Amino acid sequence: MFPMSTAGDYSPLAAELSKVSGLKVKMAEPLARYTSMKVGGSADYYAEAENDAALAELLRILNRHQESFWPLGNGSNVLISDGGVRGVIIRLAGEFKKIRWDEADTAKVTAGAAVSMGKLVRDAARRGYAGLEFAEGIPGSVGGALYMNAGAYGSELEQVVDQVELMTSRGEPVCLTRAEMSFSYRDCHLPSGAVVMRVRMGLRKEEPAQVSVRVRDLARKRKASQPSGSPNSGSMFRNPPGDYAGRLIDAAGLKGTRVGACQISERHGNFIVNHGGAKAIEVRQLMELAQREVHKQFGIELVPEVKLLGDWES
Repeated sequence: MFPMSTAGDYSPLAAELSKVSGLKVKMAEPLARYTSMKVGGSADYYAEAENDAALAELLRILNRHQESFWPLGNGSNVLISDGGVRGVIIRLAGEFKKIRWDEADTAKVTAGAAVSMGKLVRDAARRGYAGLEFAEGIPGSVGGALYMNAGAYGSELEQVVDQVELMTSRGEPVCLTRAEMSFSYRDCHLPSGAVVMRVRMGLRKEEPAQVSVRVRDLARKRKASQPSGSPNSGSMFRNPPGDYAGRLIDAAGLKGTRVGACQISERHGNFIVNHGGAKAIEVRQLMELAQREVHKQFGIELVPEVKLLGDWES
């Protein structure tokens, strides 16, 4: 078990969680370190599950206590408030970081929800598994990519998803086939409270060199057009139908606009970068500025792609 934040400061919930094998728990855990933007306050509880049994027991306990919880992957598509998160942040580790490759002709791969998308893409290329090249450079985890139906360059994750293993909010395992799921732009419409454990994907077998060339080409394209070197959350807004959020923000004259230590990227208008020590409220102020100006100038409502999480009222 991880040490509690204050010696002897055990709530009934923390005391119960501390007894679960394969579960690591912290109280008042700072969350900025777990997000790609590197901002945000603390979680009341932080729970890291190493395997299916630990996750199931965690969810059963939270259900009994009627405690709110939020899964957190690599933190690349979320903005956590400076006030932190009431309830429990759940992260997956251990067994959920494993990849199972089907070496037969079916070209299937099963990836744990905590696997980095970048690692999965590169491993697939080395083995000659095609179909995930578009995801090169997407900074999230497999679970997060599924939640968001992550996509780029005209492709989305839904095109390769074959089956998903979930744990319901009551701690019950469920397996959904692709036919039982409903995908849309930046959403996969999972059952409320479900936690993704693994995703099975159907890919194509090709020569490894050919797949690797496409991965490298898309990596160069992404590097040339997107900011690097400063923490960010990826695309801040969804692309409106028939247009691009970045183009609209640029056309509104907002590239380079700064609030405190964060800035609308000078390279890509749909990115906000943290130059060091930024606050979540500063990021949100830039988001609201972009929404106001784009609506004022072009009559288009920009819809956030990042999920706002935590206590924003304070």
